[in-house]
Amino acid sequence: MKIILLKDVKGMGQAGDLVNAKDGYSRNYLIPRNIAIEGTPENIKKWKASKAEEANQKENEMKEAMELKEKIEKLTVDLKAKGGTEGRLFGSVTSQDISNGLKKQHGIDIDKRKIELKENIKTTGVTEVEVKVYPDVSATLKVDVSAE
Repeated sequence: MKIILLKDVKGMGQAGDLVNAKDGYSRNYLIPRNIAIEGTPENIKKWKASKAEEANQKENEMKEAMELKEKIEKLTVDLKAKGGTEGRLFGSVTSQDISNGLKKQHGIDIDKRKIELKENIKTTGVTEVEVKVYPDVSATLKVDVSAE
C-alpha cells in the first residue's frame, strides 16, 4: 500500500516521503496514529503539488542567497579596536563585532553564528572572513581592522 509519511519513521523514510508499506502496518499503526496518510490518487496529487511548491520555494531562497553572496563579497566592514604598537590589538575582534559592524555600516543583518572565524582577529589590517549565507553558499567578507 502506498502511503505519504507525515512524520519521520525509522527504517521507512522521512516526513513528506511517498513510500510502500505493508497493509496491516499502515492500517493498524501508521494511519490511526496520524504518522501517515493513505496514498489515494487525490492525496498523491496534493503531495506532488506541495513538493513542486517546496522546490520552487527552495529555488527562490537559493537565488536570494546568491544575490546576498554577491553583495557581501563587494563589501568591506571597517572596525576600530584599541591597539598597541606593531599592529597588535589589546583585545580581539569577534564574530559578534563583525555582525554588528555589518548591520550598522551596510544594513545587512547576519547572525554571528554564520560568521566563521578560525580564531578571533588580534591584529590590524584586512582579514577575509567566511560568511555562511545558505547551507551550500558561502561568501567572503573583507574586515578592515584599525587601531584607535
